[in-house]
Amino acid sequence: MLKNWRTLQPYLLVAPQTIVLLLFLVIPILTIVAVSFWEFNGYSMTPGFTLSNYQAIFASKVYLTTYLNTFKFVGLVWFFTILIAYPVAYFLAFHVKTLRWQVILFLVCTIPFLTSNIIRMISWIPFLGREGVINKSLMALHFTDKPVEMFLFSDFAVVLAMVHLYVLFMIGPIFNSMMRIDRMLVSAAEDAGASAFQIQKEVILPLSSSGIAIGTIFIVTLVMGEFATVRLMSGGQSSSIGYLIKNQIGSLQYPLAAANAVILLIITLMLVFAILRVVDIRKEL
Repeated sequence: MLKNWRTLQPYLLVAPQTIVLLLFLVIPILTIVAVSFWEFNGYSMTPGFTLSNYQAIFASKVYLTTYLNTFKFVGLVWFFTILIAYPVAYFLAFHVKTLRWQVILFLVCTIPFLTSNIIRMISWIPFLGREGVINKSLMALHFTDKPVEMFLFSDFAVVLAMVHLYVLFMIGPIFNSMMRIDRMLVSAAEDAGASAFQIQKEVILPLSSSGIAIGTIFIVTLVMGEFATVRLMSGGQSSSIGYLIKNQIGSLQYPLAAANAVILLIITLMLVFAILRVVDIRKEL
């Protein structure tokens, strides 16, 4: 009896997590996959099996353009978040000498994230609008005679807002990986006559690559499914797959929305797996 209990004990320990995983992840995903094959005639959907939803997506230039636009947002947001996050993480890890101040300054970075995403997006409108601070400053300095339209309700505003929203998801992992770097390696490189650029290239960047990979996974998964920022900051003039799926759900086109969700999930997983193949992040977990 005792032997049987010891045999069952590991399974009982993982049973709660397995049940939660099945109920809130696996079953919903399988449901979405099933609905993506249902028939939809423009007014109602019928349970069944058809590839017409996927065929409509792959045959449409509108869908292709929307996917390409989403990839553009992912690439731009990733580029600018890493451009901001890497120097910030490096400063915190290598130039702030005491752990106390490192924690304090990192918490300062998190202060904007104590408010909701919507509030942080709306806060850009007084700066980017036609009568906003930026346009008034440009006109006061005589750089332009009229307000610049590109600042608000444009792709520029979408990317700016997303960078603001998600840059901490890049700072955190990079900072964590840099804190794990043995400072003796940096000292040894300095003693060997390496320049600051060589130290960055040969020591710090390779050893912080796992943190960059984790931050990249966060950015890719968050931006790929983003819709609220695209809607608000572009004024409805731009689109993404997340925004498209939201509109399809709103118009009760559930099979098409499910098909797009499945394609989006597959693309996101492919990107994540590609990152994991390039960089080993197990030492960060």
